[in-house]
Formats: sequence, C-alpha cells, structure tokens
Amino acid sequence: MTRLKLADIADDKPVRVTLELPARLHRNLVAYAVAINGGNTEGAPPIERCIPPMLDRFISTDRQFVRGKRSG
Repeated sequence: MTRLKLADIADDKPVRVTLELPARLHRNLVAYAVAINGGNTEGAPPIERCIPPMLDRFISTDRQFVRGKRSG
C-alpha cells in the first residue's frame, strides 16, 4: 500500500460540529479509515476521528494560507 498523508490520529478535546457529507465522500472516508488500519475493517477509526487531522493537514500545507497567516 502507498504511504498515506494521514498517519496518526491524536486524541484532543473535541468541539462538536454538525456536517452533512455527500454519500460518495462518506464512502471514501470509510475506505480511508480502513486503509489507515492496514486494510482491516475491524478496529478502523471512525471517520469522525479522521476528518479533523485531514482538515488540519490540508490547512497546514496550503502555502497561501500559511503565508497570509504569518504576515497577518
């Protein structure tokens, strides 16, 4: 399997957010969670725990956002 961008899901105090996802995206998130778990559905993290690190990774690798954040 290829190396995934999301390797670790840290525990952190959550803030509740309600979000509606398209069914296709939900299926992809479930498949990603299974991939994180080495292809095993048993013990795969719930997608609710996958989304925050994905968003964090996305934001931290957005060069324009990081530049603007530094200068602001």
